[in-house]
Amino acid sequence: MTRQMDHAPTGQAHIRHDWTNAEARALYDLPFNDLLLRAQLTHRMYFDPNRIQRSQLLSIKTGGCAEDCGYCSQSAHHKTGLKASKLIEVERVLAEARKAKEAGSTRYCMGAAWRSPKDRDMDSICAMVEGVKAMGMETCMTLGMLTPQDTMRLKDAGLDYYNHNIDTSERHYDKVITTRTFADRLDTLAHVREAGIKVCCGGIVGMGEETFDRVDMLVTLANLPQHPESVPINLLIPVKGTPLENEGEIDPIEFVRTIALARLLMPASTVRLSAGRTAMSAEMQALCFFAGANSVFAGETLLTKENPGEDEDSALFRRLGLESLQPGESCERQNAEPV
Repeated sequence: MTRQMDHAPTGQAHIRHDWTNAEARALYDLPFNDLLLRAQLTHRMYFDPNRIQRSQLLSIKTGGCAEDCGYCSQSAHHKTGLKASKLIEVERVLAEARKAKEAGSTRYCMGAAWRSPKDRDMDSICAMVEGVKAMGMETCMTLGMLTPQDTMRLKDAGLDYYNHNIDTSERHYDKVITTRTFADRLDTLAHVREAGIKVCCGGIVGMGEETFDRVDMLVTLANLPQHPESVPINLLIPVKGTPLENEGEIDPIEFVRTIALARLLMPASTVRLSAGRTAMSAEMQALCFFAGANSVFAGETLLTKENPGEDEDSALFRRLGLESLQPGESCERQNAEPV
């Protein structure tokens, strides 16, 4: 008995903001081949499937964070041996950004271990944004919670993206973080949107959550009034001294399913294969790209954690026939429907 295959509709996939958890879970639970086929066909409606954006992330202020995020080596609540540092100098940030651009990155992300930025630091933060943007790179910041005033200053400096992950589902959230609420994170995302800055928002898998939580996290993002333009999906890197240091590894197939669901629920968003790639085989990463991931973080470190280096990424891209975006290029299809 032969089974009739579903075919993707012609043109663009309809972008929705009214997903139910049951609908999303039904997609997640599809036979693996069917799920990946749907995700890849959807991906091709919006993006060149063989172009990948490389981003680089620099920790501009490390350690001593007042938040108690259970996964984070930089929390002052955890004994990880990481010493707190002050905000680094603007010129040092710009020098590192130049190196990143020369190595092929087209987006530069800067992260500070803060609950929220202080007024005294905003002049330096804005100077970093202006300097990186002048190099022709996309700019992204992650600084914790923001006020409307903070977001307007970043917008005036030319910030392209602001990263603020929701991390997990609302149900699982207080098992990971207690010093700020799930609603606090959504408030910051609203401030970013109101200021006209693009949103980079995703989460972390492998933190002891259930499948329901991974699906619910993505449904929360997909049902925002506007989808995040960038959706980073991180694989937990257990850090000794943190509450999640003994969490078990997630099944690689489940991780790929999460990538595919992100692509199906948010078809026009860039899906970023983020932290945890050092624990992924080349085959697992290849499946993630097939499932719809079209961006990676490059460089040997990701904040305080190890990351595949430029040579390793270049070798993988060659094996898969993938090309890196060049400055000013986009892998979006010209007729893509707006989010």
